[in-house]
Amino acid sequence: MTWHLTDDVEAFRTAAHPFLAADPARNTVLLTLAQGARDGHWPGARFGWWTGPGQAVAGAYAQTPGMPPVLGPMPPGAAKELAGVLRGEPLVGVNGTTVTARAFGDAWGPYRVDREERLFRLAALAEPAPVPGRARLAAEADVPLVTEWLKAFLDEVALPPGLAADGVAARRTAAGQLVLWETDEGPVSLSAASGVLAGQSRIGPVYTPPARRGRGYAAVATVAATRLALEWGAEQVVLFTDLANPTSNALYQRLGYRPVQDHLVLDFTV
Repeated sequence: MTWHLTDDVEAFRTAAHPFLAADPARNTVLLTLAQGARDGHWPGARFGWWTGPGQAVAGAYAQTPGMPPVLGPMPPGAAKELAGVLRGEPLVGVNGTTVTARAFGDAWGPYRVDREERLFRLAALAEPAPVPGRARLAAEADVPLVTEWLKAFLDEVALPPGLAADGVAARRTAAGQLVLWETDEGPVSLSAASGVLAGQSRIGPVYTPPARRGRGYAAVATVAATRLALEWGAEQVVLFTDLANPTSNALYQRLGYRPVQDHLVLDFTV
C-alpha cells in the first residue's frame, strides 16, 4: 500500500483516471484539476495516487500552488499515510470528505475547521418560480464585469485571491461556460458549468451581487447553467454548497439536487 507522487499530469492520468472516472461525481474536483493542468492552467500542480492491496488504485489527491491538497475518495488510513508523506511541506490546510479530511488533519497536527461543504448531485431538474429576464452566455465584453463578480465571490467564501479571477473569467467566457441572467437593467446574476469530464459537469460559482439578492435570480441562473451542462451531454451534474448558508442549501434542493456527501476544508495555520 503505497503513495505515488508526481508533477506529471499525464502520468497521473494514466495511473488514476480509470479510478476517478468510476465515480466521477465524488471525484469532480480532481478530474477538473487534472484537465486544467493538461491545458496549462495550473503550472506547478502536484498529483498522487494510492495503491492498495493488489496494487489497484484506491485513492488520489491533487494540489495546485498555494491551495490545500484536495483529497478524493480513499480509506482513512491512506489519508493518514499521505499526511506522513507530505510532512514538512508548508501546507495551509486540506480539503476532502469529512472522514478523509479529519484523518489527514489528525495525522498532520493542529487544525481548525475552516469550512463545511456538501456535495449535491442533480436528480431531476425542477423549474424555479419565474422571474423577469433571460439567460445568455457571457461574451468577451462581459469579462470585466465577470472578473469583478468572481473576485467578490472569492472574497465572500474566503478563498485565496491568487486564483487569478481575471484569467478564469476570460478563459471560461471563451469556453462558453459562464451564464448571465440579464434583466432590462443588465446582468444581475452569474452561474457557470464546467466542461464535461468522465460524464460529469460541476456547477459553480453562482454569484448574485448583494443588492440583487432575494429576487430569485440565483435560482434561474443555476437552472440555466444546469441546462447547459445537460445539453453538453453530462450524465451527472453536481455542485458544492457551504453548509453555513442555509439559503443556498435549500435552494439547490428545491431545484432537484440531492446530497451526496459532506466535505471539510481544514486550516493548518493555527
